[in-house]
Formats: sequence, structure tokens, C-alpha cells
Amino acid sequence: MADSTRARGADKRRRLTAAAARVLHQQGVERTTIADVAAAADVPVGNVYYYFKTKDELVQAALAEHAGHLAELTGGLDALPDPLQRLKALVEAWVGRRDTAARYGCPTGTLAAELDKRAEGGLDLEAGKVIRLLLDWVERQFRELGLPDPDDLALTFVGAYQGMSLLAAALRDPDVMTRQGARLTRWLDSLADHDTRAAPPAP
Repeated sequence: MADSTRARGADKRRRLTAAAARVLHQQGVERTTIADVAAAADVPVGNVYYYFKTKDELVQAALAEHAGHLAELTGGLDALPDPLQRLKALVEAWVGRRDTAARYGCPTGTLAAELDKRAEGGLDLEAGKVIRLLLDWVERQFRELGLPDPDDLALTFVGAYQGMSLLAAALRDPDVMTRQGARLTRWLDSLADHDTRAAPPAP
């Protein structure tokens, strides 16, 4: 009996965390209420407070969910034998989510931008940690390719993704992701050919 109660509790928490990540991405932090997350998770609103005392705790859980998705994605890409393949597959994954990006932007990037505007600090730093995880993974790929300044290349690469996500959402045009994804892939190929004079992709 105790085991089944714990299992139901863990399932509710998982549903709330996944719902928080989804609803916060779609609506933003300020417009989202605990009741919105409860409804999306199909959990009675009173039960939410058993797992998360405040909306900020839900935001933190959502960021952890995004970090988990990122780890799952990059973990799968790590199975590819070549770092260039991994980076190009990451671009493909981003372009594959173009419709969502055109509606809501990058999940972590939009959260980071919104949280940075708050008077009280803390959660903005948490959002930055998730983006840092992506930067570190990308930097490792450039380093493995033997390219100079892999940290700067990682900033350019991730910055191009954030830029195309932002523009796709602002223009409500998923084709921005398609076109800029193709440009980013060509840039990667030029780097792999050691043409380091190639201009970085514009967002």
C-alpha cells in the first residue's frame, strides 16, 4: 500500500514538472498560475502545494526538466562517431521543432530572458546554468574537431540558435528555422574544412 502511494506521488510530481515546463514555455512565467500547471497536469490544484510550495519552485522544476531533455538529446547525439555529425544532428533537431519555436521561441532562452527582468535574483542564474550545459557540450565538439577557440565557436553556434528561435517566434515563421538551420550547417562544414575565415552565421 505504501509503495503504491509513493508511486502515485512520484507520478503526480513527474506530471506537474512536465506540465510546468510546457505551460511556462507557452505562456511565460508572469502569465502562468499554479492553477494553470495543475490543470495541464490533471492534478487537483490543492495537491500542487504538497510538491511545490511556490510558483518559483515550479519554475525551478521546469528548468530541471529542460536540463533533463537537453541531457537526453545530447546523450543520444554522443552515440554518433564524429563531432561534426553530432553538431549537424543537433541543428536538425532544432529545425525539427521549428513549429514550436515559431510559436514560443526556445524554451530555456525565453525563460532566461524573462527571469532576467525580475527584481529578485536566483532563477535567472538557474536558467543560465541550463544554457551553460549546452554551451559546454557544443564546445567539446569543436574541441574534438581540433578547431581553434572552441569556446568562441560554441558561443557563435548557440547564439545563432537563440537568434533564429527568437526571429522565428517574432515573425511567426517556422521557415526562419529551416533557412537559418541550413546556413548554420554550411558554416559547420566550412569550419570542418578548416576554412576558419568563414563568416559566422547571422541569426
